[in-house]
Amino acid sequence: MFFILSKSVAFLLLPSNFLIALGLAGVLLMATRWRRAGVRMAGTSLVLLAIVGLLPIGDLLIRPLEKRFPQWDVHRGAPYGIIVLGGKISSGLSRDYGEPVVVSDGARIVAMLKLAHAYPDARIVYSGGDASLFGNRTPEASYVSSLLDSFGVSRERVTLESRSRNTAENAAFTKDLIKPKPGERWLLVTSAQHMPRAVGCFREVGFPVEAYPVGWRVEKQGSLLNLNASSERLSRLDSAAHEWIGLLAYWTTGKTSEFLPAP
Repeated sequence: MFFILSKSVAFLLLPSNFLIALGLAGVLLMATRWRRAGVRMAGTSLVLLAIVGLLPIGDLLIRPLEKRFPQWDVHRGAPYGIIVLGGKISSGLSRDYGEPVVVSDGARIVAMLKLAHAYPDARIVYSGGDASLFGNRTPEASYVSSLLDSFGVSRERVTLESRSRNTAENAAFTKDLIKPKPGERWLLVTSAQHMPRAVGCFREVGFPVEAYPVGWRVEKQGSLLNLNASSERLSRLDSAAHEWIGLLAYWTTGKTSEFLPAP
């Protein structure tokens, strides 16, 4: 039930979807006796879309998430294993074209390959199942082996976790699969803005990990007044809203013990 609600409610609460729905509802009301209310709703939708499309609101919301966990210190020594969270390989496109298709920034995949070569003795775990609402797609992890083969990474080092549909399941199923022992050092690779929620989930299941954030979207000290396309600003706002909503939902349902986990 949590999975279904998280997919449906989160979709409706994304700022761009909410504002478009508000505008469409207003247009429909214009043809009824509530025309005045419809005009106000449509006008409000248009104004708010313009505001969030022109101002860097998404950047302001992403920055504290990305700064929460610092870059991993390479001087700490070689890790025992590397856990990479899925979400960056499209099952549908990979099926259609017969090869792994990396979507979005692909930083998690790049980090996996980089770390695999930097630490040739480290185990590699890729955690990513079918996150679609109806569960009718091939698990994302199924496409990882051929990708690693093409970069010369031995399959003997790789463990694939293909049941998880969200971050909480990433943590629980990965722990059950690899059964980490005390003293082992595991890196957790995921997007910087997703790292607080991911670390919180792993802590909640009793699996200590070291954060290896990647895929930053906002400069540390960069100007928030940079000119970006409205579509990019809306995309960042939706991404930030998704993560903050996720943090709140996971905290209130006990999947993390803290609202905003820290190092």
